[in-house]
Amino acid sequence: MSMVKKNIYWILILLITLLSVKSLFHYGLIPTHDGEYHIIRFYEFDKVLRSGILYPRWAPDLNNGYGIPLFNYVYPLPNYAASLIHVFGFSFIDSFKLSLIIASLFGSIFSYLWLRRFFGNLPALIGSIFFIYSPYRFVDIYVRGSIGEIWAMSLFLGVLWGTTEYIYIRKMKYFIISSILLAFTIFAHNILGFMYFVFYITYLLFMFINKKEHGEKKMFIIPILSLCISAIFWIPALFETGYVRGLQVFDVNNNFPELFQLIFPSWGTGFSTTDLNNQMSYQVGVANIFIVFCSIFLIRIKNEHKKLMLFFLGSFFFVIYLILSYSAWIWQHVPLIAYFQFSWRLLSLIVVFTAFISAYVANAFSGRIIRLTLLLLPIVFALQYTTPAYYLERPDSYYTTRPNFIDGTNSPGNVFNTKWMNGLLVKNNDHVIGGENVEYQLLQKSASEAKFLVKTEKKQTILVGIAYFPGWKIFVDEKEVQTTYNKDGIIALSLEEGNHVVRVVFENTNIRIIATTISLISLIGIFILVFRKRFKI
Repeated sequence: MSMVKKNIYWILILLITLLSVKSLFHYGLIPTHDGEYHIIRFYEFDKVLRSGILYPRWAPDLNNGYGIPLFNYVYPLPNYAASLIHVFGFSFIDSFKLSLIIASLFGSIFSYLWLRRFFGNLPALIGSIFFIYSPYRFVDIYVRGSIGEIWAMSLFLGVLWGTTEYIYIRKMKYFIISSILLAFTIFAHNILGFMYFVFYITYLLFMFINKKEHGEKKMFIIPILSLCISAIFWIPALFETGYVRGLQVFDVNNNFPELFQLIFPSWGTGFSTTDLNNQMSYQVGVANIFIVFCSIFLIRIKNEHKKLMLFFLGSFFFVIYLILSYSAWIWQHVPLIAYFQFSWRLLSLIVVFTAFISAYVANAFSGRIIRLTLLLLPIVFALQYTTPAYYLERPDSYYTTRPNFIDGTNSPGNVFNTKWMNGLLVKNNDHVIGGENVEYQLLQKSASEAKFLVKTEKKQTILVGIAYFPGWKIFVDEKEVQTTYNKDGIIALSLEEGNHVVRVVFENTNIRIIATTISLISLIGIFILVFRKRFKI
């Protein structure tokens, strides 16, 4: 019994978090905006991983078999997590659901650890529950199926925990944890990673101004180191954006929610902010709004962490302003902010803010009844959103073998297709698809390489059934030749008369090599920091 009492808060966190994701234990896939896309991504990513490529960039089976550079631009962490879970025999559908469950557990644990530093066990538990039961998290899980955002939210709370611990007790392990987790947040979701990164800088500045002990300047190295660790992802994605089309398919000006949509509780599975018959919920949450108003009445009360509460409270109202159409000028003129695509995506920050504010309010009241009420409040108002209308009871093969799933670009608006590619080409079943009086035999095929024997009776241009993209190289009889493409964006090469061994291989460009090198050097630096005492460095 004493063991239970000792670990009661951890037990409650586990049980309350599992209650929030109970529907994910049901057989089948919950119908969401992105869930089915992710099943295909997991399948393709795992296939490339198993071919021996540790950091996949190319999805070979998509785009009618011509392939696309999907993983050069899409956040990799959820794909790695799903592949790891898949190793233990779980289907990709189950890997998707288990990944959401694990990410949610990380979020509840990290939020508890972060808030406990300021307020103690029970208020931290309440703050963690407010995080887990924020309606926008349930929108991401049960409506949008945005596994990357769920991971990013959870990992960012780990960043706040690690950084806060480092500021208070100055142990190098928290410096390292913060750097790695912030890099993982970027790996988890590039848009939210950028969003949280910007807010993280403001958090560091605030903590620096309010805690001026010697040595605290080192914490500003954390975001720099995290950018270096994650360089393998974001540098190519940023500098090679011009190689693909359709990355900006949404206009932020058409997706501002109204104020009443943030305030009043609602639930829907659509995507529109204006069509009442096709809406999803943009609510902040009844419990979350209530706790914000409670904090306003506590402003006059002296508290050790009052300044930090005001920081989060001010951030809350500023972000609400950014979500609404009143801030349209900012979205139109401030560089990079339109990268967020939808103003309502900033609700990911609101979730973090209200977690802190709720713990602050809980700490201000010592009465058991009040604290119990605060603990139950988010569960009572949001638990109803965890029950989906129905399940798609399908196996992985339903998605991996059907043309409408595997033959596309895996995204709306023809996103990630190369800028040279004709998207109307028919299905490609073989790699060699063009040439007169050509005989060929496929000798080897993998996710990033194809090798075949070609016999041609005259000098001519041969088409290889792979979409052209920088990084593809062609070797004829083991000698590299110029890689070109035809009017449809298909790889082409010129062959002399006779028999030839042709090898097509996908390699890194200079920018990818530089990015990979930066990440490797950074990881080596982390390794040295971890083991410096053992090696007497």
